[in-house]
Amino acid sequence: MLYLVPTPIGNLKDITFRALEVLKDVDLILAEDTRNTAHLLNHYQISKPLTPYHQHNEHKITDHLVDQLLAGRKMALVTDAGTPGISDPAFLLVRACVKAGVGVTSLPGATAFVPALVNSGLPANRFCFEGFLPLKKGRHSLLESLKTEERTMIFYESPLRLVKTLNDLAGYFGPGRECSVSRELTKLFEETHRGTLTDVAAYFSQKTVRGEIVIVVKGADK
Repeated sequence: MLYLVPTPIGNLKDITFRALEVLKDVDLILAEDTRNTAHLLNHYQISKPLTPYHQHNEHKITDHLVDQLLAGRKMALVTDAGTPGISDPAFLLVRACVKAGVGVTSLPGATAFVPALVNSGLPANRFCFEGFLPLKKGRHSLLESLKTEERTMIFYESPLRLVKTLNDLAGYFGPGRECSVSRELTKLFEETHRGTLTDVAAYFSQKTVRGEIVIVVKGADK
């Protein structure tokens, strides 16, 4: 059995009892960064073997991991923060497990875009999650295709590219389109700033931005 285990996006208390039980029970934990996961495990006094599983090695070791799972080993896959598979490694291994007949269970738990969406003040009944925008190739065509998207849109971004991305969105969607930017969710300096794309870009251009970023943008008017 492969377990996909969400881990806290900041506050270490945001982990479920079931997630802790699974991490204690499995034979091996696959971690995006073993150092980050070791910190979490040490906090909850869990001692289990760790092996790296990330975008740089997933193509090489997926088949080997499936063989071990078929042999009866139980594994948990975790990322640095949030739910595996949401802008983080998981897809290749899950697909290979499904094809091989290995059981896969995904636990509910932390993910950054849900709290950012629901506290944005923008419609949450229909939305689309776009993750990280392409840096170059495909960026223009994707943003062009989203100009008429009527659902609330959610993007992830790094602090270094936040202002540029907000300005790009304003260029495609219009400067007056409503948005919300959340950063450092669940942490001490958690912040959500709401307004138009232009106003929010100006706000963040005047300060040093740190932490993981979630951008929520209102859909196009019908």
